[in-house]
Amino acid sequence: MSQTSSSSDSKPQLLHLVFGGELETLEGHEFRNLEGLDIVGIYPDYQSAYAAWKNAAQRSVDNAMMRYFIVHLHRLLEPNGMKPSQPATSAT
Repeated sequence: MSQTSSSSDSKPQLLHLVFGGELETLEGHEFRNLEGLDIVGIYPDYQSAYAAWKNAAQRSVDNAMMRYFIVHLHRLLEPNGMKPSQPATSAT
């Protein structure tokens, strides 16, 4: 799961969180036990997050109430799709 990226990488770092737990109902997104959530990990790109999600989902295939999700953390960190703004500088 742990990958480091160097400054020479051409791919941007797009963080993704993979987690899951037992749902209250099949139609909702409410979890039965928040303390029992399975935090699979944080991944540097969608492809590795998808592989982790698939692995976790396959482990719980016998439990219909268990669901795993991929959260696009990079969209939460940069909701406008832009890089964080540079610190303001004053011109004199």
